[in-house]
Amino acid sequence: MIKKIFITILLSITLTSNSYSAGSSSSGGEGDGPKTKTNYEKAVKLIKSANRYEKKGKKDKAQSSYEKALKLLLKSNNKKPNKPDTLNYLGFTSRKLGDFENGEKYYLEGLAINPYHIGINEYLGELYVATNRHNLAVERLEVLKGCDCKEYDDLKAIIAGEKISKY
Repeated sequence: MIKKIFITILLSITLTSNSYSAGSSSSGGEGDGPKTKTNYEKAVKLIKSANRYEKKGKKDKAQSSYEKALKLLLKSNNKKPNKPDTLNYLGFTSRKLGDFENGEKYYLEGLAINPYHIGINEYLGELYVATNRHNLAVERLEVLKGCDCKEYDDLKAIIAGEKISKY
């Protein structure tokens, strides 16, 4: 009988201590609540919102979202520089805000790291169309030629004057 009580107490202590240690982790893993989004992730969300606002004709709201996204992307780029995706969106938001000079600068920085980045090549091509440098836009199209991607088709249509409203 004493042996049975001792085993029950020992088992109870073991289970109690395991449940405390399992729940006390502060490693940031699953179950610790929602993951904090990075500045880059927040910016991408704002860019998507801005695109929706543009489609609805809400230019002021789109502009505001692009401005907020740009600030977050600049922070992200300062913290983790030379990420082609970040540079792509820095170029995109700059271009959408009418700053073609900085947009081109960011795109070219991204291409220096990854010359075949699909998004950068498409968006830089769109910037070249918007700034009347069609020959350079065609060069970006040539880079995308073998990608079998919608970005190639989109840029080709923009160069042909079919989708001017996109940029």
